[in-house]
Amino acid sequence: MKPIKKEDVQELINRFANQNVYIHLETTNGAYAVHSGARKTSAGAFIRNALVTYTEGKIVGNDPYRVGLKMDLGWIYAEGLTDWEFDEKDRLLLAGHDEEGKLAVALQISTTPF
Repeated sequence: MKPIKKEDVQELINRFANQNVYIHLETTNGAYAVHSGARKTSAGAFIRNALVTYTEGKIVGNDPYRVGLKMDLGWIYAEGLTDWEFDEKDRLLLAGHDEEGKLAVALQISTTPF
């Protein structure tokens, strides 16, 4: 993965709009993000292979970034994104890593299941 370049990621987000796509969205500050031993509330969310169609998508912010995908009946939203990759399977992979390199958030978009 490489640091997000907003223009490149926006182009790929636009490419996936108005078609059925599979979404993987994961967030965590839990098991593999917090190891300090301090009392903290662990939280996370995970969804894989959700089939959706979004009509508009935007990347905003200045490292870390936010991505919002607008659907007819709501939004998909990920915040804290720092890195991206467009892989050999034509999947847009976005991730947010903390200062220690641990995964905090992942948003992935593909025309085929993960």
